[in-house]
This record gives sequence, structure tokens and C-alpha cells, in this order.
Amino acid sequence: MAHGAGRDHFMTLVQTLAGKQIVVAVTGSIAAIEVVKLIHSLRRRGAVVQPVMSQAAAGIIHPDALTYASGRETITRLSGRVEHILYCGDGGSADLLLVAPCTANSISKIACGIDDTPVTTFATTAVGSKKPVIIVPAMHHSMYRHPAVTGNIAKLKTWGVEVVDPRIEEGKAKIADSEEIVLRCERAVLGKPLRGKKVLITSGPCREPVDDIRILTTRSGGQMGRALALQAFRLGADVTVVHRDSFPCVNNVFVETADDMRAAVHRCLSKEGADIYISAAAISDFAPKRVPGKIPSGKPVNLVLEPLKKLLTEVIQDYGPLTIAFKLGYTPEKMAKAMIAQGAAMVLMNTPESMGSSRGEYVLLTKSGKKPLSGTKDEISAAIWKAVIQ
Repeated sequence: MAHGAGRDHFMTLVQTLAGKQIVVAVTGSIAAIEVVKLIHSLRRRGAVVQPVMSQAAAGIIHPDALTYASGRETITRLSGRVEHILYCGDGGSADLLLVAPCTANSISKIACGIDDTPVTTFATTAVGSKKPVIIVPAMHHSMYRHPAVTGNIAKLKTWGVEVVDPRIEEGKAKIADSEEIVLRCERAVLGKPLRGKKVLITSGPCREPVDDIRILTTRSGGQMGRALALQAFRLGADVTVVHRDSFPCVNNVFVETADDMRAAVHRCLSKEGADIYISAAAISDFAPKRVPGKIPSGKPVNLVLEPLKKLLTEVIQDYGPLTIAFKLGYTPEKMAKAMIAQGAAMVLMNTPESMGSSRGEYVLLTKSGKKPLSGTKDEISAAIWKAVIQ
């Protein structure tokens, strides 16, 4: 990615954490080297970040690095200003304490109320004041499996502390990806207006086999489905996405063809149900009649395209969740109005130019009228969910 493109991307991020103060507390894991990137990610979402470090952490990454990343002086010792109370005590200014990375040693100390570092003292104070606390373990896998560590993690969860599971790789319980950590921070401080809601989303393109080699698909990149899924997670929903990709923090159901997607959606709705269904996928309208083997090249080929059943109609008629649909075309309003008449609560109308792009121009159609939406797909997603919640 060119440097300019990268800056443009970060400038368009929705400021989900604007006005929120997050204390990032760092313990003595080698994963502390990832914290500069994490702090930058939080700040790009609008957060004010206050770093706190244990002496062990300061031996791995210099406090000046976190001061530079956050723009605030890193706390490495508690002073007469009682910083742990100022930020995480009753009435303290912090909205969230994030302990990342958190070692086995610090997990067990926090679970036992032992305060011998700035980090553990911040944690005891935050738990006692009932502020949101997120812990992100990072250690060797054998340490993570120790019964005392697993037991202390379970104890912390009973207190309402959220634990972000590590990635188990190469014999290590590695720190979770920054994107997942940021998403969980957003979820912790945004009030969870979708708490208790089950959201089912179809996303991205389907791939219909032409022969054993070739497929018929669309230019959809799944960016809108991704934005809608992650925003629903931020807002507290239990999210399932049916697609051929993998998004963080949600239940991913992998499918390839329109028939796969249809079967998976019916299975999810039959077993788990859904309060809200969003049809953001470019589901195939047709499937070619598959040719065995490989069609020889060099000669014209006629493909027979067979129409497929409309999944949206089946979902509305058979299950009746609040349904949000998309209608693509250069003059989509007539069909969009038919979807509303059929039972969809909202239809997003757009033209093919938005497919595969990070930005788009949409018109939100409901029974009460039309509203134009434009911007990045993150911004459009936020506007859609705002309309749902209102």
C-alpha cells in the first residue's frame, strides 16, 4: 500500500472511541513490543490513551516508546498523585482498563488482589470500582495451561473481567491481534445497545462452478458485510456471518455457492434463530449448468444459466426477523419497494460502482421514506445500525 493510501484509510476510520479514555497497562511479556501498534490503533479510533507499565515491562520496551505513541507520559511508578485512583478509582476519569499483554504472574496477582506493581494496583482499583477491565494474556502455552492460571482466569471472568483469548501458535499463547483487541475495547465502552440481540448476516460474493476449474462470481468484496458485522459486535450483538471469509470476534460460517449459503442461513435460523437478518451478500441469481471436467479453450462456449431461489423471500416468510436488504442496480427503486412490501424493514439501494470499493453511495428506503447515505462503508454501516436502534 502506498503511504498516501494508508493515511487516507486511517483518516476515514469512524471515531468510535472519541471522548473515551483508555488506560493501557503493560506487563513483562515479550509481547509488550506490540503495544505501540495497539496504542496507535486505539488513538486512530479517537481514544485518549494513558500508558502504565510494570518494571518488568519497562525492561522489554522503553517507557518513552509508549509516551511517544500515546502523547501522554507513561506511568512507571505510583506517586503522591495516587494515579490509580485518579484514573480507575470511584469517579476516575478512565472509561476502561486494558491490561495488554498480561503475563501469568500478573493474571494470578490480579485474581488474588496482590498489588506490587503499578499495573496490578490499577487493576485492583478498577475491579473494585467496577470499571470495565479487559485482560489480554500472552505467555508460553504450558504456562497458559497451568491449572492456577486457568483457574484465576475463570475467577476474573466471574467478576466481570473480560479476557481476550490468545492465539495458540508455535507452543506459545500469543497476544491477540490488535484489531480484535480494539474491537473488544469498543464493545466494552459503547453501551451495548444491541445486547442480547442475535444478528445473522450474509456477506460477500458466491462462487458458482462452471466446470472443475472455472467459477462464475461477482465483483463484491464483502466490505459492507464486514463493516456491518463488526459494528454489530461493537454495539453488543451476538453476530454470525455466512460467507467465504473470516472476520474477527464473530461466528464465521464458511460457504462457497448460493445453495451453500441458502442451506447455512436456514440452518442458523432453525437452530439459533435471529432477531435481525441482513442480506449484504451478492447472492447469485443464476448458477451455470456445471460441465464435468474442464471446458476446452479456444472455441466459443454457451453456458446455460439456471435461476436460483430467492433466499430473502424464504427468510421473511419462514422466520420473520427484522430484515435489512440490499438492492443493486441503476434503477433499483421499484424492486426495493417490492422488498419493503414483502416485509423487509429497510432496503439499501446502490449502483454497481460501489462493489469492491471502500466507499459507496446508497439510498436507505423504509416505509416512511428515503434517506441518502454516502461515505466509507464503515460510516454507512454505523448509519444503518443507528437507524435500526432508533
